[in-house]
Amino acid sequence: MNLARIFRHLFAEGSARRHFPSRVLDAIQQAIAAGESRHRGQVCFAVEGALPLGDLWRNRGARDRAHEVFAHLRVWDTEHNCGVLIYVLLADHAIEVVADRGIAALVAETEWAATCARMQAHFAGGDFERGAVEGVTAVCDILARHFPADGTPRTNELPDRPVLL
Repeated sequence: MNLARIFRHLFAEGSARRHFPSRVLDAIQQAIAAGESRHRGQVCFAVEGALPLGDLWRNRGARDRAHEVFAHLRVWDTEHNCGVLIYVLLADHAIEVVADRGIAALVAETEWAATCARMQAHFAGGDFERGAVEGVTAVCDILARHFPADGTPRTNELPDRPVLL
């Protein structure tokens, strides 16, 4: 158990709404909608200010939590197994990308890591909107390379609006 981490999480409660107000959520939603017009994937963006105390006590990391959120938001449940979650845990300054098996088989972890690093650089400078929008755009670029739109009508299986947890 890391006391510094616990304090960071206690004081980060509510930070998701502070750093991601409605106008930022609107920009992310627009970036997701525009990006999804270029590929057959589904993108979900989730932000969490802090982990619950029980998770901290068990020393749970951002990656484990991202997988749980991936399941909870049903990102795995897309018709072509092409869902991608961008998960941000503000208290740990962590960004994770979790891709469904249809995408994970084709995209190297280094591509996702590079996207996370670009987002992190903007976030560190306090520019959450730019970091998030560029992150969504980068994920959509990757999806467009591997799952380009084929012109057939498709259902938007996941909401484009970011989720604040």
